[in-house]
Amino acid sequence: MTSNQDPTPPTDPTPPAGPDKPPPTQIPQVDASDPDSASLQYSQFRTGLSAKRTDMSTERTGMSRERTDMSKERTAMSTERTDMSTARTDMSKRRTGMSFQRTRMSADRTLMSVIRTSLSLISFGFTIVQAFEKLAINKLLHDSHATRNFGVSLVCLGIIMLAIGILYHLRFMQGLRHTREEMTENGLIHGESVFPTSFTLVTAIILLGIGVVAVLSIVLNIGPFG
Repeated sequence: MTSNQDPTPPTDPTPPAGPDKPPPTQIPQVDASDPDSASLQYSQFRTGLSAKRTDMSTERTGMSRERTDMSKERTAMSTERTDMSTARTDMSKRRTGMSFQRTRMSADRTLMSVIRTSLSLISFGFTIVQAFEKLAINKLLHDSHATRNFGVSLVCLGIIMLAIGILYHLRFMQGLRHTREEMTENGLIHGESVFPTSFTLVTAIILLGIGVVAVLSIVLNIGPFG
């Protein structure tokens, strides 16, 4: 005889999600003849998926917080680098401004070298003229024109050299001031310090005047050195 009992429903190969088991990733096979059991299995499946989505959302939130913290650190480091770059730029501007002062002092030293050489020529030439004139006056030397001309030539050479040095210094300092003003207007350097009056230039001009008076005194026999 044929049994009238219902066949045993197939078992679900996918076990329900437990607290220590990972949620299912495949749709479970359910028995369509048992709606309650099928609904329960589907509910458990959906609950597992929701839990998995919640875990993934939590992980994403944690990763987002880590990225935010890293972004804050990068921003802080960028700010520090910007501040350091600004400080370095300011120091570079000040060093460049100081280099103009060093260049001005170098120009003064160059003019001082010209003054020393010119002073040596003027004083040596004037000494030769005076010495040989005294010898001629005392009749110890018959002809002093050659030595006198040589001494005058040395004095004139010293005056010409000093005049050229003064003109070169003035033109150089004018160009230096013009370049400094342009760089200051463009914000490339700090132009807070000023160029003071060059005492070397004042000394050179006074020495030039003394040299001219000395030549006139020697040639025309007038003036304080005649």
